[in-house]
Amino acid sequence: MASIVKRRNRYSVVYTYTDENGKKRQKWETFATNADAKKRKAQVEFEQQNGTFILPSAKTIHDLLEDYMSIYGVNTWAMSTYEAKRGLIFNYIDPLIGDMSLDEVTPRVMEKYYQSLLRVKPKVVNNKRPKNEYLTAHTVREIHKILRCAFNQAVKWELVARNPVVNATVPKEEHAERKIWDVETFHKALELCDDDILSLALNLAVSCTLRMGEMLGITLDCVDVSEKSVSEGRASIFIDKELQRVNRDVLEKLDNKDVLFTFPRTAVSGTTVLVLKAPKTKTSKRRVYLPKTVAIMVQERIKEIEEIKELLGDEYHDYNLLFANASGRPMEGQVINRALSKLIKENDLPPVVFHSIRHSSITYKLKWTEGDIKSVQGDSGHARADMVADVYSHILDEDRAINAQRFDEKFYGNPSPSDETPGDPPAEQPQGVLSMQEMLMGVLTNPEMSKAFQEFFLQQQATSKTAT
Repeated sequence: MASIVKRRNRYSVVYTYTDENGKKRQKWETFATNADAKKRKAQVEFEQQNGTFILPSAKTIHDLLEDYMSIYGVNTWAMSTYEAKRGLIFNYIDPLIGDMSLDEVTPRVMEKYYQSLLRVKPKVVNNKRPKNEYLTAHTVREIHKILRCAFNQAVKWELVARNPVVNATVPKEEHAERKIWDVETFHKALELCDDDILSLALNLAVSCTLRMGEMLGITLDCVDVSEKSVSEGRASIFIDKELQRVNRDVLEKLDNKDVLFTFPRTAVSGTTVLVLKAPKTKTSKRRVYLPKTVAIMVQERIKEIEEIKELLGDEYHDYNLLFANASGRPMEGQVINRALSKLIKENDLPPVVFHSIRHSSITYKLKWTEGDIKSVQGDSGHARADMVADVYSHILDEDRAINAQRFDEKFYGNPSPSDETPGDPPAEQPQGVLSMQEMLMGVLTNPEMSKAFQEFFLQQQATSKTAT
């Protein structure tokens, strides 16, 4: 059994364990919040009852990262996060500093290590050729995050007195601006696109602000495009899962965490498997509404699926997916990506990746809603509103040109070109329609109306003074 003891503004999980000499000892693990302490207490008690409890006792960075992944990572990370962090640890931390004692780790040592990483050639992962000759500052910063968090846990487990990684200086990262398509380019791309699946994917991504995995994970039971819904403007898709390819050993390690369905493997010897899993965050589970144009496209796609089912009969593998190949099996992102690359290359369109469509969607929704961040956040599924405003919104040249015109009008007194066309006579007031100024003068020059207006004004003043 374990207990929680509050010490000042921190919470300690206290439990008893048996050391290597058979003696019973007491262990204190300190946490910043009561919620974290409760989570650790439940984990300790569960593992002690099942005989799987391992006492954190790391002496080297390798030992610490082993404990960190098995205790913290397994319970906290999503599958993609676990796989990515495990790859960084296996490729760039363990081989270089894994044998280093925890006592030897200092900010200066870590700074030298980070600088040395900038001269390390990246490993080939999943048969993908690295884009850069050496590790980028971004990758080094990701490695720093892993070590910083791992040493934070080491402090909580009382393996070290302080975190030696926090104050280490990391290489600066220059963020390249993501390219997006403007509306004109998007319409041009759709006109040139002769691939119905890609066209549907592009329209869904831009109108519903979907991630690739969310779009490919849409099942027909979550789609409402009935004639009534479409006519009333209530056609929608409920996003509650996403398609993802994961390593089988990660799936086993995390005990099928967040997995809703595992698709049968097509190759027995494969190391990966396709799954439908819970969305990225809690806020990612959401309902998005379809423009009528896109809703009709979805209706046509559903009819096409029904025709294929009828044609193939039992040979069709029905997983109820909106995006599926000819046999019914799930369609992976690489199919969409290849089709998009082909469209761009053949028609000399500005090069973008599929995720850029999500950026375009958020940018224009913020513009057209005049900055209604919460409604756009509802579509995008972001947990934090600042992600919508800071990361996913882009500056549009057309808006900046309009700002210059407005400044010329307001500051310098020059009329906007859109408001006045050279050579055109001044617009005349339609006959029989009074201007606001004429209406006001008519009220004030009428004795009865003027008296009533004054009495109303005095009454409002008296009411205001009484209220204060």
